Amino acid sequence: MKILVINCGSSSIKYRVFQAGESAGLHSLAQGAVSGLGSPDAVLKHQSPEIRSSTVLNRPDHRQGLEAIMHVLTDSAHGALGDPSEIGLVGHRTVHGGDRFTGAVFVDKNVIAGMKKCIPLAPVHNPANLEGIRQAMDMLPRAGHVAVFDTAFHQTLPQRAYMYGLPYELYEKHGIRKYGFHGTSCSYVASRAAHLAELELSESKLVICHLGNGVTVAAVKNGRSADTSLGMSPLEGAMMGTRCGDLDPGVVLYLQRELNLSREQVEGMLNHDSGLLGVSGRTNDMQRIIALVHEGDERCKLAVEMYCYRLKKYIGAYAAAMGGIDLVAFAGGIGENSPLIRKMVLDGMEFLGINLDLARNERAGAEDCLLGSDVSRVNVALVHTNEELLIAQEALALAQEDSGRRGGNE
Repeated sequence: MKILVINCGSSSIKYRVFQAGESAGLHSLAQGAVSGLGSPDAVLKHQSPEIRSSTVLNRPDHRQGLEAIMHVLTDSAHGALGDPSEIGLVGHRTVHGGDRFTGAVFVDKNVIAGMKKCIPLAPVHNPANLEGIRQAMDMLPRAGHVAVFDTAFHQTLPQRAYMYGLPYELYEKHGIRKYGFHGTSCSYVASRAAHLAELELSESKLVICHLGNGVTVAAVKNGRSADTSLGMSPLEGAMMGTRCGDLDPGVVLYLQRELNLSREQVEGMLNHDSGLLGVSGRTNDMQRIIALVHEGDERCKLAVEMYCYRLKKYIGAYAAAMGGIDLVAFAGGIGENSPLIRKMVLDGMEFLGINLDLARNERAGAEDCLLGSDVSRVNVALVHTNEELLIAQEALALAQEDSGRRGGNE
């Protein structure tokens, strides 16, 4: 059976196709992404073991983007699919499930209704996820469609960690609480990092640093999420590419009261004009910012220092919250590709038993590896996150469970 994994955002569609074997697990056949939905220069980039291709699309919507993906997947030159009917399962990466969804579920009208109720919690992400699900179900009606929620892994947070110091009825009536994100990545990275370090995940204390344009730092204790940096929305936590991270709520009130900014203006500033971009004044691309630091740009230097300082604080806080730490793992585009950021984040944390091997850190590349020195009591791991694989695994496990249940009832 072939499994298609789809990640529909507001301006992009990422995809990956897996072959499910009886004994060899899941094998990746092809992957790619449509970027720039709605743009006249949108691009579909496709990759398989045999070929790489790039196709310009003219102002595609989600439907047209998915149609272009199916076209390239069934093209005889690419060989991933002979026909769309070969897809038996579609795994959908879905961002916000609130406290309604604690695991993967087959999509039906009740799941769609539940996702719609979560739109106020993720007004940018959930509508795009729902549109992708709707179009994919229409195009692939015979496949089983499974929603895997980014918030689900963090549903194990204790109440003391997910509650805000607000009137309790806001939680009871409106669901205002911390939910966390990047849960699929955190789950995969925790399992993979523990395996690399020969730790028993169910008996270990890990801090996962998923560092991309969005940032999550998660405390994983005994295999379960114990705390996480992102909150009710992806604005809380460490500083990110364009998001501010932790902020005194009084700043928002000041911007509205003294600068007469509208809610929409403040929301746009906090989500799209802050973080690395806002502080540097140049870009949200960490690689470019580091290059500008080497050229002597002081604001870029400040942006990098702030970014690393806040990550350092979260690692220390989570070590305290868990009563110790066995491993720190880095993942995501920045975490996987920037030795400098890893070094700056962990510099000075020897008091916690974290000793980075500088040579290993510099050599690290395309392979998952350990970066701690031989004297480090706390290991350090670099893991190339694979959310698509975990989504496919969860979709397949759910389908097998459902098949077994139905078989037992016959």
